[in-house]
Amino acid sequence: MSHFAAAVTRGAESWAAAELDLSGVADIDEIADRLRDADPEASVSLLFVESDDAYLVILRLDDGEDLRIFGSDSMFAGESRLGAILLGDIEEQLPEIADVEEEPDDDDDRPSIEPDIEPVGDPELLADLGLPGGRLLELCAQEGMLPADLTAEICQTLGAGDEIEELREA
Repeated sequence: MSHFAAAVTRGAESWAAAELDLSGVADIDEIADRLRDADPEASVSLLFVESDDAYLVILRLDDGEDLRIFGSDSMFAGESRLGAILLGDIEEQLPEIADVEEEPDDDDDRPSIEPDIEPVGDPELLADLGLPGGRLLELCAQEGMLPADLTAEICQTLGAGDEIEELREA
C-alpha cells in the first residue's frame, strides 16, 4: 500500500507542514516520536496519513503529549501493516454514519453519503480547532471524497490550507 504522511504543526505564530517518513516504524509510539520531532516546540501537532486513496488517519499531540487518533475507516487496520499500527489498538467504534447525520432538510444539494465506512477513534480531536466531530464524520462519509481531499478540507478549516497545499506541490 502506498501512503502519504504530513505533519502539520502549530507554533507560536503560525502553522507549518512537512512530509513525515513512516517507513520502518515498529509501533504507534515511534510514530508519535516522529511527529514530536517534526517540531518539538509545537503547541499542536497533527499527522495526516493518507493511504491508497481510501483511508485517512489523523493523529494529534498537544504540547507533545496526550496522543489522540481518528481513522476514517476501521478497515484500514486489516488492510496493511501501517493501518494495524495506527488503528490496531483502537477499540472504540463510532456510531453508524447514518446515526450521526443531521436532520434531513429537503435540500437536494447535500452530498451523497458513503454507507460502507466505519470510522474509529476520537472524531472530536479537532473540535477546539474549528472542526466539530459531526462535520469530520460528514466529510469522511461523502461519497467520492479522497483522503487528499479530506486533508485539504480539514487543513483549510484549521487555517493550514496553504501550508498543506505548498507541501503537496513541492
